[in-house]
Amino acid sequence: MLTNRRTVRIQFGDCDPHGIVFYPRYFEFFDACTEALFERVGLPREKLLRTYRIDGIPLVDVRTSFLRPSRYGDTVVIESSFTECGRSSFSVCHKLYNGKLLAVDGVEKRVWVVPSKHTPSRFKSQAIPQEIVERCCGFRGRQQASGKARNAKFRKAECKHDNGKAVEQANA
Repeated sequence: MLTNRRTVRIQFGDCDPHGIVFYPRYFEFFDACTEALFERVGLPREKLLRTYRIDGIPLVDVRTSFLRPSRYGDTVVIESSFTECGRSSFSVCHKLYNGKLLAVDGVEKRVWVVPSKHTPSRFKSQAIPQEIVERCCGFRGRQQASGKARNAKFRKAECKHDNGKAVEQANA
């Protein structure tokens, strides 16, 4: 499984008055990490928008566990990986480590969207191109995108931890 690692130094502006990271900042970190993950597979945002003529990859679901606080001056490492590719959506797991300890564990689900033909100011989901599925999720992702997984109303991919070790899990 492809994993991208990004190091972030916690800045004063990331923190609340108590000196710990204000929780919405983690979602900004994760958004930047998703973009970096696409860049890692050779698909920077500009290329996605221009080549595939999409409107974007909006976030439609997010689940996060805040396990330990991070503070001003800490240097954290965020590990991000694709965990699922469906017909028109995909999931990314983010694990934020402060030192060797897992501090934040999150999963985001995003949808591949294109402009609506009937209402240009709106967008609609569209099947993710095969090339993207293969680059991002490989065979494992294609396998999940077929059969029962494709027909499931809503699959939730979760990143769980077991005694400090990351374990990926998908629940139907």
